[in-house]
Amino acid sequence: MSPVLSAYAASDKTTRGRVYREEVSPLRSEYQRDRDRIVHCSAFRRLEYKTQVFVNHEGDMFRNRLTHSLEVSQIGRTVSRALLLNEDLTEAICLAHDLGHTPFGHAGQDALNQCMREHGGFEHNLQSLRVVDKLEEKYADFSGLNLTFETREGILKHCSSERARTLGQIGSRFLEKKLPSLEAQVANIADEIAYNNHDVDDGLRSGLITIEDLQACRIIDEHIKFVRKKWPSIEGRALVNELIRRMINSLVTDLVETSKLLIDSSGVETIDDVRNTSIPLIKLGDDMAEKHKQLKIFLKQKLYRHHNVRSMGDRSKHVINTLFEAYCEDPVKFLKKKKMDKPRNHEGKKIESEVRDYIAGMTDRFAMQEFSRLTSLRE
Repeated sequence: MSPVLSAYAASDKTTRGRVYREEVSPLRSEYQRDRDRIVHCSAFRRLEYKTQVFVNHEGDMFRNRLTHSLEVSQIGRTVSRALLLNEDLTEAICLAHDLGHTPFGHAGQDALNQCMREHGGFEHNLQSLRVVDKLEEKYADFSGLNLTFETREGILKHCSSERARTLGQIGSRFLEKKLPSLEAQVANIADEIAYNNHDVDDGLRSGLITIEDLQACRIIDEHIKFVRKKWPSIEGRALVNELIRRMINSLVTDLVETSKLLIDSSGVETIDDVRNTSIPLIKLGDDMAEKHKQLKIFLKQKLYRHHNVRSMGDRSKHVINTLFEAYCEDPVKFLKKKKMDKPRNHEGKKIESEVRDYIAGMTDRFAMQEFSRLTSLRE
């Protein structure tokens, strides 16, 4: 039985379709097909070995890009169901949002962006779109996954006007100052909720931050006081887990309640009405948004800039820089490793763009292996 959707939710009936026309599936909706294609693609599997905050070999219990994407998806589905939005579309966007991320997390992205500074730069959000539009090789009829417009729209969260002009219909909303679907807006905030709260968990597990440190944040302090009052003897992982689940629940509850009021007061009746609104309709309330912002600032200062994390980041940047320089310096080695006899210049790409795509698709482990191989060849 199909779920009941609101009039302004995305649906198969209002989809702008796929770039390449395909027959309709008798068993799955268009957005289910998108989700399934994402789950079965190579880039999705590689997320298991890509850094979230802590490099893969630092420990088995830390989150990686795959577990993060699954957690984003769970939060996104919960919010979409509560708001009568299209869960399948939300899930597809959530699962695909990090497909273009480099190895070594944000340090890797920063390094690759610097390497590409004279060639358009690098942004993982745009790279995720490239993965599903161009780089995956799953079908005989076309490159990429041929996802629906609505899924692709949600994947492309940010885009400069200059870049948007090169992307056709998918980039037009950035030029016209329009918004994406509510499902895309849900996925965006679900991402923030997931990484903030789960980075707290990983930060505590690593020992780089403590519960006492975190009590400087209002949202943490409120929940810790409640938990310790209700269970005076609670400590260790039980305390941390109770804290994390209560924080996520409070954020999701506030998000649903605030968004429902905004949607109702906006008067939107269709997905096109949503796109033409002047402000996002999926939002946290002002007080909760301020608490969440305070937590984000805390994590940036105390965890992401911790000397241990920065040290890992510096090593990661050195690996990315070395790979980029080596591949561009001697493309023959690069092409040999890819088992290719000539560049794929069907898009007129320069070697730097080929190298960008290659490095961005690497796992942490493979990047380290390539670093060892290329440094030994240079000796």
